[in-house]
Amino acid sequence: MPKIKPFDKYYEAYENWFEQNRYAYESELSAVRHFIPDTGKGIEIGSGSGRFSIPLGIKEGIEPSFSMRKLAHKAGMEAIFGLAEHLPLADDSYDFALMVTTICFVDRPQQSVNEMYRVLKPGGYAVIGFVDKESPVGRIYQENKNKSKFYRDAHFFSSEEVKDLLVKAGFSNIEFVQTIFGKLTDVESVQDFKEGYGEGSFVVVRGEKGEESSE
Repeated sequence: MPKIKPFDKYYEAYENWFEQNRYAYESELSAVRHFIPDTGKGIEIGSGSGRFSIPLGIKEGIEPSFSMRKLAHKAGMEAIFGLAEHLPLADDSYDFALMVTTICFVDRPQQSVNEMYRVLKPGGYAVIGFVDKESPVGRIYQENKNKSKFYRDAHFFSSEEVKDLLVKAGFSNIEFVQTIFGKLTDVESVQDFKEGYGEGSFVVVRGEKGEESSE
């Protein structure tokens, strides 16, 4: 079952995180934006309230949480119910698909990434943002999982593990950027992102679907 209960019940606390950690959020948003094409049709999977989609100009989202979809609708985004493992979308229908932190909440990560591949047009991009489990923030989150309303049932990934999911799904030309250097409490201004992974706690990876269809 999708891990949506905390987001339905504690949606206000979740939204407050972005206000309380505004510079960290804006740093993450900047890193994600680096991989978002200037043109084309995009969708966010696990779009939440639209915290990433809306600033990035993404109008469509898939979100299983009713409370989050309600917030997204109020913000002017078209978010429909759906699960990452079974996207209610046609094959080869989007130029890019975004997933931010959602990968650690899905039941079947590989199937979810496979679905991203399926719905992308040939030459399209999957963009996944996540907290690297081997990073300073990732280690803190894991050590305190049982105290968190949201991360209690989450499964964190390393950058290599996410890369492996993309490769197994068929993606190529994989690139990484990273941001959030140090602890969250150390982020007192918007941080620049840099290529690669292994230093920053928030990592964004992009993979390309080949020009030939997946069929």
